[in-house]
Amino acid sequence: MTRAAQRLLAIQNALTNISVSDDQKVDNFILPDGAVMTAKADSVSPTNFIHIDGLIVCEYHLLDRTAQLVISAVGTQFENTASHVPSFQVIEILPSSQVSSPQTSRNDISVKDIWATVYALFTLYHDQEIIPVVLSQKINNSEELRSYLLRSGLGRTAHAPTASKEEIYLNRATFWQGAGTRGYHNRGWLPPSSFSVAPFPLIPSFTRTPTVISGHPLRPPKPEPGETLFRRFCPSIGETLEFTYFDLRSGSNTSEHLDTFHRWHNSERVNKAWGERGSLEKHRAYITEVMNDPGVLPVIMSWNGEPMGYAEITYLKENHVAPYIPGGPGDWDRSLHVLVGEDKFRGTVRTNLWHRALIHYCFLADSRTESVMGEPKADNPSIIKVDFDSAMHIRTIFDFPYKRSALFCIPRYRFFRLDLL
Repeated sequence: MTRAAQRLLAIQNALTNISVSDDQKVDNFILPDGAVMTAKADSVSPTNFIHIDGLIVCEYHLLDRTAQLVISAVGTQFENTASHVPSFQVIEILPSSQVSSPQTSRNDISVKDIWATVYALFTLYHDQEIIPVVLSQKINNSEELRSYLLRSGLGRTAHAPTASKEEIYLNRATFWQGAGTRGYHNRGWLPPSSFSVAPFPLIPSFTRTPTVISGHPLRPPKPEPGETLFRRFCPSIGETLEFTYFDLRSGSNTSEHLDTFHRWHNSERVNKAWGERGSLEKHRAYITEVMNDPGVLPVIMSWNGEPMGYAEITYLKENHVAPYIPGGPGDWDRSLHVLVGEDKFRGTVRTNLWHRALIHYCFLADSRTESVMGEPKADNPSIIKVDFDSAMHIRTIFDFPYKRSALFCIPRYRFFRLDLL
């Protein structure tokens, strides 16, 4: 089988696999707002309980029926015979029947807790593109929750006009795009300070530098130094990944970020890739220039609060790579330039997690971002493998004045369609 055929088969398996995964657990799962969630099964019944900070917020169990979301076959002779569309077991969500404290005595579920419940389900059943659920009428605010799930885009009803409207089909792609977070609660992966409910308005701007002459949209103001931009718990390793805007103090004080950045760039491994070895003042000047560039976001990446790497998230429209992109970049498309500074945080598992999380952040930060790109050296097999593992494709090969690069790209629709998170 050719490599291309193997990739197509892998994509097909990702889209059609209907088995329930057991490689992800919801046990001491840290939500983005710091709350701790656990999904526990009852040993004598098919009921599962969702605990958040020790309190049971709801329960769910698997019904003895399945459902499938048929879309394109509706209105054709295949509407009732679309066996190629996966069927999934229906899950009923109920208020807790076990009262562990006065706070859980009401038969309602808050919006942020139902979002956490959806998070738990897509962690446990992460290989399902759709999870059909029904909201028990025992939930006092079931109509509020139904409206929330449908209006936010977290779920939808059946497409066929004659199909039952009881089931809500939760959608993995819309969940990971942040549906049901902005404007509803503060439990999402982007902290409240790092997003606005409405996208930043489209206002013309312009960049002129020795390497760039470009018209482009005005970019949002930079975050505050040290501000958390993104936070997500990774259950496969049991640690929280966090992106923080670079903190560069002025004067004689040196921030932890700058000290760490300086140490990393004076290591042989990082210097071989970046070529920025030098004094502390050289690195202070480097970061100052990056922070003063409206089109670049310098970010420190950390595991459980310990710095492990650095990333520059750039807008492509005003970046020197733009002329090499066939057809040009979109107004909100972004690119990544990264390094892992700490040897103990290297390795395929962690690398795939932070690389996909960076892409995830780019798409969450602005819904108008349609593509995320990278341009590693064409002869750098390790980074090229990382890009392929994140479902990116090679769009072209081109020559900078100083290196030959492979332009990798992943479109929004593919990133969220596949099971990458």
